[in-house]
Amino acid sequence: MTTAPISQPSATPEMTTEAVAELRGVRKVYYKPDGSVMVEALRGIDLTITKGQSIAIMGPSGSGKSTMMNVLGCLDRPTHGNFLLSGREVITMDDEELSLFRGQTIGFVFQAFNLIPQLTIEENVSVPLFYQGIPKSERLKRAYASLERVGLGDRIGHRPRELSGGQQQRAAIARALVGNPVVIMADEPTGNLDSKTSNQILDLFDELHDDGKTIVMVTHDNEVSVRCQRIIRLRDGLVESDVLN
Repeated sequence: MTTAPISQPSATPEMTTEAVAELRGVRKVYYKPDGSVMVEALRGIDLTITKGQSIAIMGPSGSGKSTMMNVLGCLDRPTHGNFLLSGREVITMDDEELSLFRGQTIGFVFQAFNLIPQLTIEENVSVPLFYQGIPKSERLKRAYASLERVGLGDRIGHRPRELSGGQQQRAAIARALVGNPVVIMADEPTGNLDSKTSNQILDLFDELHDDGKTIVMVTHDNEVSVRCQRIIRLRDGLVESDVLN
C-alpha cells in the first residue's frame, strides 16, 4: 500500500514538566512470511509525553493508533527508532526485563475489562502485583486501597459477574492503579458502556488526572477526547496534529 506522506507538525505543544515517554523516529513494520513488507503501521513518530498529562490518541481505522498504544504500552517493540520510557531505553531490553519493567511502569485499562471471572475483584486487582513477586498479604492490602480509591470498597469479595459494567470497569481501573504506574494506558475504556456510565468513568479519569496521573487513551469518541488535555491525531502512521485542548 502506497500513501503520500503527511508532514509532522512543526512543533509539539510546549511542555513544562519532565518527560515520561519519548519516541524518536519510531517505525513499526509488519512483514509477510516471505520477508516483504505487509504494512508500515508507524512511519517515523517523534513524540514526547510529559508527566501528569491526559492524552487522547485518535485517528481513522488503519491510522496506527492501536499500534501506537501497543508500542507505548511495551506490548510491541518498534522496528526502528528510539523509545525511552521513564528514562530507560525500551528497545534494547530483553523479553524478561521488558515484561518486569512493563508491569512496574504501565497500568492498562481495556474496553472489555479483561477481569478473570473465577476471581474476586480484589484478587483481580492484585494480579499485577503477583507478577512483581509481592507477598499475598501486601498484594491484598494494596488491592483493597485501590478499590476504595475507585469507589468499590463495598464490593470486596464479589466476582465480576456480580458487578455492573461500570463497576467492572472501575475494578479494571483499580487494577491499573494498584502498582502505582508511571502511565495509565486506556484502550477505548468507555466503548462497552452506556452514556451515563461512560461519563462516570470519565469523571474518575478526570479525578486521577487531577491527582497527577499521566493518562493516555486511545479513542474514536470526540466526547472522550475533549475531556483530555492534549489530542494527538494519527493518519497513515504519522502524527497529523498534536494540540493542547
